[in-house]
Amino acid sequence: MNNKKRIILVVGLLVILGAGPTASQAQVIDPELQSTLDLLSSDDPVDVLVLLSDQVDIKKLKESNSNKSRSEFRTVLINALKTKKEKSQKTIKDLLKGKAIKVTSLWIVNGLAVTATKSDILKLADQPGIETIRLDGVIVQSDAASAYSSVYTGTPEWNLTAIRAPQLWDLGYTGAGRVVAVMDTGVDAHHDDLAARWRGGSNSWYDPHGEHATPYDRDGHGTRVTGVMVGGDATGTTIGVAPGAQWIAVKMFDDDGYAAYSDIHLGFQWLLDPDGDPRTDDTPDVINNSWGYGQQANTCLSEFQPDIQVLKAAEVAVVFAAGNGGPSPSTSESPANSPESFAVGATDDTGAIAAGSSRGPSACDGAVYPEVVAPGVGIKTADLTFGGVFPTEYIYVSGTSIAAPQVAAAMVLLRDAFPWAGVADLEAALQDTALDLGAAGPDNDSGYGQIDVVQSYDQLDRTLPVCTDTDGDGYYLEAACGPVQDCNDGDATIHLGAAEIKHDTIDQDCNGFDLTIDILGAVYAASNGQLSVAAASDLGKDAALELVGYGPMSWSRKKARWSISVGNVATNPGTVTVAGVEGNTTMATTVDTSSSSGGGGGGKSKKK
Repeated sequence: MNNKKRIILVVGLLVILGAGPTASQAQVIDPELQSTLDLLSSDDPVDVLVLLSDQVDIKKLKESNSNKSRSEFRTVLINALKTKKEKSQKTIKDLLKGKAIKVTSLWIVNGLAVTATKSDILKLADQPGIETIRLDGVIVQSDAASAYSSVYTGTPEWNLTAIRAPQLWDLGYTGAGRVVAVMDTGVDAHHDDLAARWRGGSNSWYDPHGEHATPYDRDGHGTRVTGVMVGGDATGTTIGVAPGAQWIAVKMFDDDGYAAYSDIHLGFQWLLDPDGDPRTDDTPDVINNSWGYGQQANTCLSEFQPDIQVLKAAEVAVVFAAGNGGPSPSTSESPANSPESFAVGATDDTGAIAAGSSRGPSACDGAVYPEVVAPGVGIKTADLTFGGVFPTEYIYVSGTSIAAPQVAAAMVLLRDAFPWAGVADLEAALQDTALDLGAAGPDNDSGYGQIDVVQSYDQLDRTLPVCTDTDGDGYYLEAACGPVQDCNDGDATIHLGAAEIKHDTIDQDCNGFDLTIDILGAVYAASNGQLSVAAASDLGKDAALELVGYGPMSWSRKKARWSISVGNVATNPGTVTVAGVEGNTTMATTVDTSSSSGGGGGGKSKKK
């Protein structure tokens, strides 16, 4: 049986097998998991998520890096999350080695997805540092998420006019240079309206199930969602809100329509760092999520709240379909009702709230639900091409699943116009300027109202500073546009934090200096543990050099170089870094195995 489906099995005979959990295990094992374990024998396998106590404090990390640009902070954030995983998961992995059927590390939340026997899960629960162990549940892709029809009697693409997207196109804002992400059933990239808009490459498609190496969609739901976001005009009329944007996708559901919680965590994790290299910024601007716990209305399930918090800290907008549980009140669903999500309901072409659109308030915090609404009845979009046989196939779709991606694409239009706008700016602009529907003010049918992208644009134009980024490197000349100013807006390779090229007379990293530090020698004497380093700089005595981790170096006017000798260094450090006012440089050490201490050049002696 597929591991992801194992926890859905129906047990016909309820038998409590073995003793209950110990007191310490009961504090760690989630009650739902314990109920499942009670029905299993000791060697029966079960899929679980193990969440560790040691988590990155995102708020503190952001506060301590307030001087970083958006791109730089994303690098810091990803590195912090990955480092936390490496340092804290080793003990658990060692314990499970040779025992667990499957172990998958997660770093967006510091945890592991584990398939192991009941016996091993109970042993795991006794280990220190574990916050909780819970079932690796499954979300089933619901056909009720959207209603499909091949015909529609209304005006085609009325939805684009209703939210006034064409007026922003006329101003030159189509989403060009921005990226939308889709967490769904996949995308049919053979469609003429979608093929050219795929960003392309391994950092643009992720299938956690390993079923398809390139974009694919068996169901069609993800293709339809993507079409209304970025679809072009292959048949003469544009179908997407942001036709100039590019798309990337996570095939969250497998071909049978199942998504384990761990698959969804892996999907969000991939979207934060698609190419696996924190130094490159290939994160999308917004993620559309037209899915949820559809059968559990008016409940607050926080499984993915930490993921959403991390993504929003990285300035990635996270949009969710509000659900199709209406018209009754109190039909919000998770994760859309998470405080960090931006939930979207649906309207028809008369401006009325669609009958099936889920209503609030939010079951998580009692807030107004949804946040906004968008057209969601009879929306023309791209459909499956069956391997490219029908490359211009279209369909009319209804539901909040098709309303949400229009709001996600609206955010991309606004970020095309104002690249420096944060997620909070985008959300506020859409809410504050929405067309109020029903009773005056926000309500639990339509939220703040139906979005109007022109009004949102006008608000951002009034409230955000004017920012100049001629070279497109993400760094602005004006101080009001971010914590980091660009010192040269005519060259994208020159900005704070850029890689320095030594001795080229150009200050790439905007610190006021070209990098001229050269390490002349770095020798570690194995016989007595002495580390000797010598360095030079074009700044001479004004370079203020130090050996990072060991202390300041000494300047010799006669030799025109800096040096330091550190005694009692227990092991060869492998590399040394010399830093000064102009930056830093690193060099590998050499090892002197002779009985006398070698030297990269004498000088100041220091014991450590």
